Amino acid sequence: MLGRTPGNIVTIRPMKDGVIADFYITEKMLQYFIDQVHSNSFIRPSPRVLICVPFGATQVERRAIRESALSAGAREVFLIEEPISAAIGAGLPVSEATGSMVIDIGGGTTEVAVISLNGVVYSSSVRIGGDKLDEAIINYVRRNYGSLIGEATAERIKHSIGSAYQSEPSQEIEVRGRNLAEGVPRSFLLTSHEILEAFQEPLSGIVSAVMLALEKAPPELASDISEKGMVLTGGGALLKNLDKLLTEETGIPAIIAEDPLTCVARGGGKALEMIDNYLGDFLSDE
Repeated sequence: MLGRTPGNIVTIRPMKDGVIADFYITEKMLQYFIDQVHSNSFIRPSPRVLICVPFGATQVERRAIRESALSAGAREVFLIEEPISAAIGAGLPVSEATGSMVIDIGGGTTEVAVISLNGVVYSSSVRIGGDKLDEAIINYVRRNYGSLIGEATAERIKHSIGSAYQSEPSQEIEVRGRNLAEGVPRSFLLTSHEILEAFQEPLSGIVSAVMLALEKAPPELASDISEKGMVLTGGGALLKNLDKLLTEETGIPAIIAEDPLTCVARGGGKALEMIDNYLGDFLSDE
């Protein structure tokens, strides 16, 4: 719907960079989700809710998320940091005395964590994700073609020919945007090499976050990670050749998790099922 609605309808994204951008709309969205799950109930539902938050979310941002869920009808609200939830969802041995590394690339943030014995040894969050890649394409097209494209078009380009690593032969896609000088729609061709050029800054930020995590990891855990590899989760893990880029830059195998798009959600579900076990280690109810 982005960029396609009439003037009397406004498309709103209540979450930005993994945190709340619009408190009221987020509350209504959560209320709708809760009602959908309990659609056959005659009594107003009051469930326990677990919400995944970026590692770098501030206390103010966490409080806003919690208050939105409580206002939407939640009985109890627990917060779990996204990389932990992603690691659980990816099936990593988070409770064992061995180092595991997860890189969760979502829409708004990239979360990197080193985990061992139900604890986070190191974790960081950078506000770079799929949205930044889309933004990079929009800016590249404006700068090099003098044309304006929308977020939906940028995302289509990313999925069609986007790559994190140079590939041969180059792929092409026809794009239609509004020429800023003429004010009318014009078509032009974009290549995968151009998109890779556009991606350089956000990809560099992701690589830097991963390299810093490897530097901060204790030697024994770093050895475990070097042997087992690091696991990629989140929708951003589906960017073509991202695993290849990280493997080349770090010298450590990067492995895409099974169904990376749902790892965080599945991990949150498992944590909620075992809430008594995980409460002291990973969850926060304050």
